[in-house]
Amino acid sequence: MTPALEGLFWLLTACVLYVYCGYPLLVFLAARVAPRPIRAQAYEPTVSLLIAAYNEQAHIGPTLTNKLALDYPPERLQIIVVSDGSTDGTDDTVREYAADGVTLLRQEPRNGKTSALNLALRYATGDILVFADANSLYDPSALRHLISNFADPEVGYVTGTLAYLNPDGSMTADGCSTYMRYENLIRTWESASGSLVGVNGGIDAVRKGLYEPMHADDLPDLVLPLKVVAKGYRVVYEPRALLREVAHANARDEYRMRTRVSLRAIWTLSDMSELLSIRRHGFYAVQLLSHKVLRYLAFFFMAGTFITAALLWPVGWVYRLAFVLQVAFAVAALMGYAAERAGRPSRLLAMPYYFVLVNAAALVAFCRFLNGKRHRTWNPRLG
Repeated sequence: MTPALEGLFWLLTACVLYVYCGYPLLVFLAARVAPRPIRAQAYEPTVSLLIAAYNEQAHIGPTLTNKLALDYPPERLQIIVVSDGSTDGTDDTVREYAADGVTLLRQEPRNGKTSALNLALRYATGDILVFADANSLYDPSALRHLISNFADPEVGYVTGTLAYLNPDGSMTADGCSTYMRYENLIRTWESASGSLVGVNGGIDAVRKGLYEPMHADDLPDLVLPLKVVAKGYRVVYEPRALLREVAHANARDEYRMRTRVSLRAIWTLSDMSELLSIRRHGFYAVQLLSHKVLRYLAFFFMAGTFITAALLWPVGWVYRLAFVLQVAFAVAALMGYAAERAGRPSRLLAMPYYFVLVNAAALVAFCRFLNGKRHRTWNPRLG
């Protein structure tokens, strides 16, 4: 029994290391060995910028002012806001921008962001569709950098850089910012070697001809890029297209958001599992399996490593060390939680704390998936 248990321990440990270290190394090497440059250049097609908003009165005004000030020919930029059954003054605020060419659509009854984008598609006139959040602030040149990649006919979808701000100095926001820097680094290498697996929602764009209406509970940040790849086009990353958002300062809000996104992503992976065929999709299938499927199952591998290390404690010092290190990491996460609750943030504890939060959200999402639960609407500030 012991050899089998040891084998299981090393297999689970290898899975954890591969998910967080091995896969990034793999795409880094792929980008160096077989690079696929993007032929970006100055390019000014017509653009429809789409914003779905639910009760965003406090944010929609600054967002629209920001978009109207972008460095892009105004006669080639259409802005559409879909109010998803808003009950505050969101609609009235958007109407104030009608003279600037902003179009207001209303979705009634409320049916979520994905349905709102489907509705906006009917009125969009641009060759390129850009998706922005109701609280997003782009750098002045962000749209121009984003669109320049579409000069390459092989590119069907482009995403920019999401930089989280942490004005309150909270540990949740600090952990989130570190996590996004890690993700953006992986996206850089994925893009250089072919296509991305996931995108930064809120600053992404697709050729209008490649947009397919989605189900209300689909996650557009994952479904659309996957469909673009399935059609033979590339999904690429443009680091110069910068979006700044204030990160959740509250751990509960971040946890809810991560759970919602994880649940919708798992459903997407289940519904589009044909993309996991290595025979048909080659290296991209390996990327999808590694970056998404195995990442969402990392909680399972880590729990298994912890249990097997505990059972193998009498066998040798390696297993005792593995068990102690995992306990220490869990204690650091708990200390981070306590520090957050006490209002005493610690950068040293932020990453283990956020790491556990993300994987706990994935665990809950996976359980909800097994129970057949789906998710289509949410409160923007509450996840």
